[in-house]
Amino acid sequence: MIPPSRRTRFRSPALAAGLAIAAALPFYPVSSADASGDRLPLGDADLAETRETQQLADGVELTRIVRGTEPAPPDQINTTPRGPWVVNVLTIDPAKARGHVESTYGPDLAPVEKTTDLVRLSGALAGVNASFFTFNANPQYPGDPVGLGVYDGELLSEPTGDRAEADLIIDSRSDEVLMGRTAWSGQVRNRQTGATLPLEHLNHPPVVPATCAELPDQTQCDQPGDAVLFNPEFGPTPTGHGVEVVLDQRGCVVRSSPDARGTTLDADQTSLQATGHDAAALLAITERGCLHRTSTLTDESGDQVDLHPGLFGVNGRYRLMAGGEVVVPPGSGDFFARNPRTIAGTTPDGKIVLATLDGRQTTSVGTTMDETAAVAEALGLTDAVNLDGGGSTTMSVNGALTNKPSGSEERAVGDALIYVED
Repeated sequence: MIPPSRRTRFRSPALAAGLAIAAALPFYPVSSADASGDRLPLGDADLAETRETQQLADGVELTRIVRGTEPAPPDQINTTPRGPWVVNVLTIDPAKARGHVESTYGPDLAPVEKTTDLVRLSGALAGVNASFFTFNANPQYPGDPVGLGVYDGELLSEPTGDRAEADLIIDSRSDEVLMGRTAWSGQVRNRQTGATLPLEHLNHPPVVPATCAELPDQTQCDQPGDAVLFNPEFGPTPTGHGVEVVLDQRGCVVRSSPDARGTTLDADQTSLQATGHDAAALLAITERGCLHRTSTLTDESGDQVDLHPGLFGVNGRYRLMAGGEVVVPPGSGDFFARNPRTIAGTTPDGKIVLATLDGRQTTSVGTTMDETAAVAEALGLTDAVNLDGGGSTTMSVNGALTNKPSGSEERAVGDALIYVED
């Protein structure tokens, strides 16, 4: 949470206790002031707002903003115009910083890790949670990104094609940032026969057709299934009915399992899994000869994204700002209501901003999608995306919590955006 620059303004012991978390962090203040000028457009206009900016490293600053001084009544968190709101803003200036922003998922892609652990294990200075991930939808593989995932030039998760998905791609070599929807296509082709098999997913457990759920031999299924490529970064591949073929780095078959999936891959291996009628197609295309794989990622303009070392990408839901304009769509329901939020964006002069907005608490009520876009605009972002939020919203500095997550404890997440010193 954000410590107030003038503690006398915070008359509630409960609010002050919540702010003590951030007060304990070993940062070095640059400035602290009553933000009477550039204020956040949240709630009533007369709310007190305080800010404290601390320099974490050359070109890296953390600003803590508290708007409102009284805790919200628990039954008014979603409606009160009095706040309070607690916002943590990490600003990286590539022109001055000695490091870069990257994404990381921990030891394997499929499990989840806490943001604080991802920051600590990466030796990063700071970071925030990033992509939406399967979480409770697939408890066996909870860290599987729901959308784009690029890690050091490796495309390990494809975009969903959902119009709500808004991706963030960062080139750590040039500090260039790309935002917006991306698209993907992939296939394998037998070099000898020319036969092809389209891929539905990358590193995502294939779905067994419901009508063939009890059929171990999926080659006998006449319903559409999935053909999926798995990289060793995923961890042990998913188990279940279907076909799995393991390939070496040349695309040649190492071993094949015609009626069961699930194996551990060596570092230089990949595997193909198939269910439904794709199972027979996979066995046929790998019967003889080696495979050539194509995987193409394109941006909103249809231009191919060059996947090279140093490129990182994560998925969000909804663009907040584009070219200096608020572009968040209208909506209703829980997702558009007040929630904790995580934002990533850029300023006109090329700074990269990562921000968390605490929510679902009497000490910080959170923001609607419209309010989130308004905060992004007030922070000077010309382009911004809404990353995973809710109980996932977390910021960490030096492996310690900087904000106050909404749950009883910090939630483990699929991946994180981190700042790493060179």
